[in-house]
Amino acid sequence: MIPLRDNIPSRRTPVMTVGLIAVNILVFLNQAMLPSQEAAGFIKLYGLIPLEISSGDLLVPHPVPLYATVFTSMFVHGGLFHLGGNMLYLWIFGDNVEDRMGRLKFLVFYLLAGLGAAAAQIWANPASKIPMIGASGAISGVLGAYIFLFPRARVLTFIPLGFFYRVMEIPAAVVLGFWIIVQVLNGAMTLGVQTGGVAWLAHVGGFVAGLVMVIPFAGRRKRLWEDQPV
Repeated sequence: MIPLRDNIPSRRTPVMTVGLIAVNILVFLNQAMLPSQEAAGFIKLYGLIPLEISSGDLLVPHPVPLYATVFTSMFVHGGLFHLGGNMLYLWIFGDNVEDRMGRLKFLVFYLLAGLGAAAAQIWANPASKIPMIGASGAISGVLGAYIFLFPRARVLTFIPLGFFYRVMEIPAAVVLGFWIIVQVLNGAMTLGVQTGGVAWLAHVGGFVAGLVMVIPFAGRRKRLWEDQPV
């Protein structure tokens, strides 16, 4: 299922959401212009390596303090599809969460959700030497906040069915519920295994962090008829 848009209009320009998307794109463009070998090195330099954090020993000479890689890693992506998928979810769901929290609170929330995602991945694979990169963990926190704040929202969704497809509006709880179930199942299968690819448990950690932090950052959700279309 690929979300296309939701039915909750923003009440003001989502400056911070647009800013985060812009920074991610600029970092990716900078990385893409590097020679292939240097681009691979860029991931190691600015990615989060769980073994380094858990042991305190550096595997590569980072240009930033070791623990700063928790944050720099959120803005590095492994490819165009990795970047595009993350930015699509941030664009669709981030504006409404920013609307409810306010711009500065939303930025802090986003970074803390990414921190929670990193903590989950380090806990799951503390000896991993594979750099963790991408905005997925932080965006997972945004999704956790969204599903709490807008439980009756609906999402226009592209659903591929083999050679056919359907575009239909379905509840956000279904879209995001399906998403988190996939993350949990894949995370359980990779627990303790040092493999490349997607940091599934980071997604779960970010989602849980978002659910935990949503009330302190956004307050309890309003009555459904105050901010949501039926």
